Amino acid sequence: MNDIITNCRLKNGFGQSMQTTSTVQTNVQQQPSPTKKQLSPDHPNPAAPITEIPSPAMSRMGWALRTLLVSDNTSCLKDRKVGGKFIRKCAPGTELVEWLLNLSPIVHTRTQAAGMWQALLEEGVLCHVAKEQPFKDKCFLYRFKSDEDGTAGGAPTSDDVNHANEHIREALPALLHRGPDATLRMILRKPSHERTQEELELVYEELLHIAALSHLSTSIKRELASIIVFEAHAHAGTVLFNQGDEGRSWYILLKGSVDVVIHGKGTVATLKEGDDFGKLALINDAPRAATIVLKENNCHLLRVDKEHFNRILRDVEANTLRLQEHGKDVLILERVAKQRGYSAFKYTVMSGTPQKMLEHLLETRLGGQAGPNDPFLDDFLLTHIVFMPTPLLIDELAANYHADADIDLRQASEEDQEYFLTSKRRVVQFIQRWVLAVRHAVFDDPLAVEFIEELATDVEAEPALQEEASIIHHVLTQLSRYQEDRQMNATQKWKLPPNGQPICLFSGNTHSKTVIRPDDDIIFRVYCADHTYCTLRFPMATTAEVIKACAADKLQIARLPEDLLLVEVKSSGERVVFKDNDVSVPTALSLNGRIFVSPKDHLDALTPLPEQEVPTEAPDVDFEALSTKDVAYHMTLFDWDLFWAVHEYELLYHTFGRHHFNKITSNLDVFIRRFNEIQYWVVTEIVSTTNLTKRMSLVKKFIKLAAFCKEYQNLNAFFAIVMGLSNTAVSRLSMTWDKLPSKFRKLFTEYEALIDPSRNHRAYRMSVGKLQPPVIPFMPLLLKDMTFAHEGNKTSLDGLVNFEKMHMMAQTMRAVRFCRSRHLVLDPPSPKNENEIRNYIRCFRTIDNQRVLNSMSQKVEPRRS
Repeated sequence: MNDIITNCRLKNGFGQSMQTTSTVQTNVQQQPSPTKKQLSPDHPNPAAPITEIPSPAMSRMGWALRTLLVSDNTSCLKDRKVGGKFIRKCAPGTELVEWLLNLSPIVHTRTQAAGMWQALLEEGVLCHVAKEQPFKDKCFLYRFKSDEDGTAGGAPTSDDVNHANEHIREALPALLHRGPDATLRMILRKPSHERTQEELELVYEELLHIAALSHLSTSIKRELASIIVFEAHAHAGTVLFNQGDEGRSWYILLKGSVDVVIHGKGTVATLKEGDDFGKLALINDAPRAATIVLKENNCHLLRVDKEHFNRILRDVEANTLRLQEHGKDVLILERVAKQRGYSAFKYTVMSGTPQKMLEHLLETRLGGQAGPNDPFLDDFLLTHIVFMPTPLLIDELAANYHADADIDLRQASEEDQEYFLTSKRRVVQFIQRWVLAVRHAVFDDPLAVEFIEELATDVEAEPALQEEASIIHHVLTQLSRYQEDRQMNATQKWKLPPNGQPICLFSGNTHSKTVIRPDDDIIFRVYCADHTYCTLRFPMATTAEVIKACAADKLQIARLPEDLLLVEVKSSGERVVFKDNDVSVPTALSLNGRIFVSPKDHLDALTPLPEQEVPTEAPDVDFEALSTKDVAYHMTLFDWDLFWAVHEYELLYHTFGRHHFNKITSNLDVFIRRFNEIQYWVVTEIVSTTNLTKRMSLVKKFIKLAAFCKEYQNLNAFFAIVMGLSNTAVSRLSMTWDKLPSKFRKLFTEYEALIDPSRNHRAYRMSVGKLQPPVIPFMPLLLKDMTFAHEGNKTSLDGLVNFEKMHMMAQTMRAVRFCRSRHLVLDPPSPKNENEIRNYIRCFRTIDNQRVLNSMSQKVEPRRS
C-alpha cells in the first residue's frame, strides 16, 4: 500500500519523487506498483492536482462557487448513486459549465468555463469522483474536495450566500484569467496519443514564445508539441537530478528558480523562468555535470525525455535535404508532411544562399505549383531586404529572364525554348506577387521601376507571353497611379511643434492616410547647453551627422564634427545619443524629448528645458463634457490613419536598425508616439484633477473610453488607456478607486487581466486571435515579437541565410497586413462637437516624466500614515 501511495505522489509531481538536500543521496529503486495501467513516474497524471494544498485564493473561490451551487435548489450539485456507490454532492462537467456560463456575463464560451473549472481541479479544490479525469465538458462527475473529505459543513446561511456573491463578483475575473493556463498544463500532462489536433496547435503556439526554443525550426517545435511534458514540484530543496546521474531529460523552467550545484564549488548559478538545463548530457550522452536543486516552492517545468529528444534529432537529420555546389551547402531543405489536399511530401527552406533560394522559389513556387498555405514565397518577398537587397534581387531576376541572351533560339530544341519561356513567365509572376506583397515599396525603388518598365517592353514584344503582357500592364497601371499620388504630395512638409506632441503636416494637405516619405521636409529645433536654439528644415532621411554639423554651425559651436554629439534630452533628464548614420531623427524623439547638439566633453551639462517639466500644449477643451463614444470614434479614425501609414518594412528597419537600410521609420515612430501620448494623457488628466469626486468621475470615463476602443477594435488605444490607469501615479490613488462604483472596478479588473504581460501576453494573444479585421493592434507587442525573433536567432548560419528566422519575422509582418486587410467602416456618432473633438484627440495634454507625475499624485492624495 505504501508503494502505491508513493507512486501516486511521484507521478503527480510532488512528494519524495526526488531526494531533498537534507536526505542521504542514495539510489533507492522504487518498486513497481501492483495496480494495473499505472502511469510511470515520468508521466504525470492530468487528473491529479499540481499542488499539495490549494492556494488561499483558490480555496476561497471554491467555497464561494460551492456555496452558490448548494443554495440553488435547481442546481446540478446533487447526491447520486454511481456504480452501486453513493456519492454526495457531485455534478456532471457539462452542467457545471452550463451553470458557470449563466452565473456571469464575463464567461462567454464553454471553453472558458471548462478552463476555470480545470484551474480549480489542478489545485485540488475540485476533483473527478474516481480521480481518473481532468475537467472535461462531458458527462463525467466532479465534486468539491470539501464534500469528498467531509469538511464542507452544513447548509449555507443567507450571510454565506451574500458573501459568496460578493466574492464571486470581485474574484471571478482572476479565475477566468487562470483558465487558459490551467487548460494548457492539463494538455501537457496528457500522454502524446491523447492530445487532439486542436490541443497540439495550442501547445505549438505556446512553444513559439519560449526563448529556450527560439533557435529550433518550426517542424521541431511541432514535434515537441506532442511529446513535451509539464512537471510541478511543491517544495524548495527538492533535487531534480544529481551530478553524475545519467541524463534522462531536458528541462525548461516555466515558474520558480533552481540552483546549479557542483561538487567542491557549491552553488555556481541560479536559473530563472525561461532558462533551460540538462540538454548537454543528452547531446553528449554523458553523466550530469551538476546537481539541480529547486530554490522555491511550486516550481513548474517543461520536460523533454531522452528517447523523444534523440528521435526528433534523428528525424530532423533524416528529413533534411542538402544541395551542394563545389562541395559546399547552398540550400538546406526540410521535408514536412503536406496539408490535406496535397500528395506525398514537400520541402520547406531552412537556409540557403540568397541566389539559390530565389532559384528554388522560381522553380517550385511560381507557375501554379505551390499550394495556398505554403508561406515560402510570401516570407521571401517580405524579408528579402535583410539578406538580398533590391539591386541584387533585380540583377538575379534579370539574369533569369534573359537566360536565353547568348542562345540562338532558332537552333535551340523545343524543350529548351519551352524552358526559356517558362523562366520569363515565372519572373513576371514574381513581379506581380512582389508588388502585391509589399505594394509601394517596390515602386519607391528607381532600379525596380526601371526593371519593370524594361520587362514590359520585352514581354509585349513576345507573342507567346500574352497572358504575362496583361499581368505586367496591370502592374504598370498601379505604378502610374502611385507616381501620380507621389506627384500630388511632392511638396509635403512636416513640423515638430516646440511645445506640442504631434508631428503635424503644414503643407495644407490634410486628407487622411498621409504617409511620411523620406524626401518630405520637416522643421524642428536643435538646442545647445544654454537652451538657445536654431530652427532647421531638412528631409526626413537626413542623417544625424548632417543635422549635427548644420546645428553646430548655426549655434556657433566651434568644434570639429567628430568632437560633437547629437543627443535627445528627455523630460526626465535622461540623454540618448544618436549615431551619425541615424535617419528620421526628429520623429524618433520621446513624447516630450528635445534635440540637443553638444561637445562630447559637455554631455553632462545638458539639462531639460523648463517647458519639458510642464504638460505639452493642447486645445483647451473639457474632456468631461465630451461624449465618450464620440471621443473613442474619432480616436479610432485618427489612430487607424496613423496605423495605415506604417509599412511592414518599417518593422524590419526598426528591428535591425534604420542605418543598415538607410531608410526612415517615421510612420512607425509616430504610431508608437501616439501609444505613449494616450497612456500619459490618461495619467496627466487624472493627477491634475484635485477634486476627489471629479477624479473618480474621470477614472470612470477613461474605463468607458477603453470599453468603446475595445468595441471598435482599437486595441492600441485600449492598451494605452488601461496601462495609463495602471500607472503607479494613478493606481496608488486609493480614495479615488474606493469611490469608484464596483461595476467599473470589476470591468477594469477584466481589462487588466487582458493586458497582463505574463506568459508573453497570452490573454491578449488569445483574444486578438478571434478578431476579424479591421483591427488596430497593440504595436509594442508586435515590435517585441520582431526583436525576440531577431535577437534569439542568427541571421546567417554557416554562411547561409537562416530562413527560419525570416519566417518568424514574416509571421509578425503578416499579422500587421491581416489587421488592415479590410477598410475601417464605423457608424458615425452624433455630429455634435465634431470639429472640437477632432482637434482635441489630435493633440493631448501630456507629462511623460514619471517623477513629476508621482509628485502630483502625492499632492492630490497624500500618503496615509
